[in-house]
Amino acid sequence: MDAGATDHTILVATTRKRDDRPGTLFNGERAEPLDYAKIEISVPATHKAGEIEWASTAPGNPKTDFVVRQATYLDGEKEFVRSLNVQLATRPRGSRKVLIFIHGYNTMFAEGLYRFAQVVHDSKAPAVPVLFTWASRGQLTQYVYDTNSATTARDDLERTIRLVFASDAEQVNILAHSMGNWVTVEALRQIKISGQLPQMSKLGSIFLAAPDIDIDVFKSQMRRFGKPRKPFYIVLSKDDQALRASSFIAGGTSRLGADGDTEELAALGAVVIDMTDVKATDSSNHGKFAQLAEIAPQLASVLEKGVAAKADAAAGAQTAVGDTLGAIVGLPVMILGAPIKIIAGR
Repeated sequence: MDAGATDHTILVATTRKRDDRPGTLFNGERAEPLDYAKIEISVPATHKAGEIEWASTAPGNPKTDFVVRQATYLDGEKEFVRSLNVQLATRPRGSRKVLIFIHGYNTMFAEGLYRFAQVVHDSKAPAVPVLFTWASRGQLTQYVYDTNSATTARDDLERTIRLVFASDAEQVNILAHSMGNWVTVEALRQIKISGQLPQMSKLGSIFLAAPDIDIDVFKSQMRRFGKPRKPFYIVLSKDDQALRASSFIAGGTSRLGADGDTEELAALGAVVIDMTDVKATDSSNHGKFAQLAEIAPQLASVLEKGVAAKADAAAGAQTAVGDTLGAIVGLPVMILGAPIKIIAGR
């Protein structure tokens, strides 16, 4: 490994078709059954937080670029779970966590993989990273195809979530972006409806970043869930241009990730992280969630204190008004050089 570079091992569960082209692994076409892989990615010492240093030519320079060091297909779900448990065993007891990432629309395999590697690296997350990647063609003109691919992947994501819960993981966290939220919330809804719940005590945080979900659909999904024991964290930005385009395609209905009624979302049991005032690194303002990775420990501290304080208040304990998330509605937390508003139901 090059001096200063950092390697990350990412496990993959996918509904994509395998691709024999060198360095491609999977393409944007759908395949059955679920397929699996293990990939080692190197992040250069020169990496800038929030960015992906793409190679100008394959295979890339580990000193300056994100580079795939090693990639192997895994032979079915048993080998996937075995590989996951091997990774978990390298963590001390009490720290055996998993982070599942579900990417969004217009995302080729490499884009989802590298974005996840960037988030894992910047956040210094100790969790074992698991990428669930569905068959997006990675083209702006393929919105309908991607929507159908996401819908088709619901059962497979449910299966992946159940496999991770059945592993040696002590905590399972979920991060979804854009259209990946549709797959995620539907899969969680299916688990809820089935009544055959995994060990829900393992469930950690669920982050829905820039969710491309019809706001009325989300409300109906949340009614099925009921108010969750742990809140969903919704990361949104009211200037998200990609979601404005999605809203236009969907006949003008509001998308969850650009919804202005944060109080209503909070009342449904969500904690809203409003990044509208943060300057994005992408022109569409759709990828701001990736910038949160850099300050993940600071953000987690704010959220954990607030949720714990709310729980104490609900139990009748004495709680300082300034400690509850509900009490900081409209008050900014200065992160990334800009005010981020955190809104929760009272």
